[in-house]
Amino acid sequence: MHTLNADLHCHSSISDGTLAPEVLAARAKANGVELWALTDHDELRGQHRARAAAAALGLPYLTGTEVSVTFAGETVHIVGLGFDPDDTRLAEGLARTRGGRELRAREMAEDLARVGIKGAFEGALKYVGNPDLISRTHFARYLVEIGACRDTQEVFRRYLTEGKPGYVPHRWAALGDAVRWIVEAGGIAVIAHPGRYKLTPNQEYALFSDFKEHGGRAVEVVTGSHTAQDYVKYASMAREFGLLASRGSDFHSPEESHTDLGALPYLPGEVQPVWTALQERVLRP
Repeated sequence: MHTLNADLHCHSSISDGTLAPEVLAARAKANGVELWALTDHDELRGQHRARAAAAALGLPYLTGTEVSVTFAGETVHIVGLGFDPDDTRLAEGLARTRGGRELRAREMAEDLARVGIKGAFEGALKYVGNPDLISRTHFARYLVEIGACRDTQEVFRRYLTEGKPGYVPHRWAALGDAVRWIVEAGGIAVIAHPGRYKLTPNQEYALFSDFKEHGGRAVEVVTGSHTAQDYVKYASMAREFGLLASRGSDFHSPEESHTDLGALPYLPGEVQPVWTALQERVLRP
């Protein structure tokens, strides 16, 4: 089971990816993915399309989403896998989480206008179409388009991180709420890419402890933004906290993502893969 090429974290154009769910499914299949999940940010609208596309390709599928959470003043992401995509409480919770995005985006645009970048809200909206789902990534693409920066990484460095002119914090869902929505919809909650968060060791320990206490059951060990040292560290933390291990590229776009769908190393042998607990939730062709 450790050598299953599972990719359980990626994004479509329904949130902040650039490819349609059907194109992602085809890319996953072509890249040798054997179990796939689409995990758009705070959104379920792509689930039936992704499932249908995967079924047509003979690709086993797990439902997915990635919930934005505020923990210790940081934005932390919780992936949900294998839930009922039509669960109303989960849908309502995600809608509330998305609801603050437009207001935050308008504040970001005002901040950018003060440093001479006009029309950023409308420019970012071109890349998403739905103000409920507008994110920093869409602003970054617009700033690259108008030549303000060379690439999206430079935009984040210069404008969209804490202390920079376009950064506006957002209060996301509470950790316990996010985990509960996923679990009550029949899914498993997963801490996404823990190596990315700027948490102190004590805060990270608190995140894992609280997550487990709320009913969270897994952590991403192998993911696009993790280093080889991170694989070792989070495999060890998975064992310490009795958590299952997940694997996902966090693929967004062929132009922007460092790691393609299906291109990650396999999970290390000493952890229990999350998909072993999700066998009954896998949607098979």
